[in-house]
Amino acid sequence: MIDNLEYNTEREHLIIPEYGRHLQKMINYAKTRETKEERNKLANAIISVMGNLQPHLRDVPDFQHKLWDQLFIMSDFDLDADSPYPKPSREELSANPEPLRYPQNHPKYRFYGNNIKTMIDVAVTWDEGEMKEALIYTIANHMKKSYLNWNKDSVEDNVIFDHLHELSNGKINLKNSEEDLSDSSSLMRAKTKFSNKGSKKPKKKYTNNRKRY
Repeated sequence: MIDNLEYNTEREHLIIPEYGRHLQKMINYAKTRETKEERNKLANAIISVMGNLQPHLRDVPDFQHKLWDQLFIMSDFDLDADSPYPKPSREELSANPEPLRYPQNHPKYRFYGNNIKTMIDVAVTWDEGEMKEALIYTIANHMKKSYLNWNKDSVEDNVIFDHLHELSNGKINLKNSEEDLSDSSSLMRAKTKFSNKGSKKPKKKYTNNRKRY
């Protein structure tokens, strides 16, 4: 009979629609069982069905934990069953996430990039020696190259040393160093060499188009 036709708009709201209405009915039925033993048995059976319906979740770390969380969410946190994992709460789900922390870079030295500060922080933690010295001068040369890419003019080494001293909070001091950084022209020449390497146009192949008689 057409009188029994039921529209989706008249049906119960699905909390997680991906699992379908029949699974939601199974969860609702489990909530009505009187004994904890029966509810536990039904909950484990439902978890097995959910795992078969969402095979892509098997590659997700803590796969079973995610399924149990979804089970309690779909029960509207009203299923009294034992879970091998801590039960989620409505308050946890409704809580606002913590704001993301953005990199705190020196605004006036943006041309060095965000990674340079991380490299400097790593260099500070190294023990004194040739390896640390080599890393520091590598960082300084990279800073000089970045500065030239931004400014296009020559830059004195002491400017780079001052910036390095500031970015390291005074822990790296090359101001009295007798060793010079790479020459500006060589740094820019290396950049041009590598940037043009992949932009060479292939040579045209000429074929003999003369007609044969």
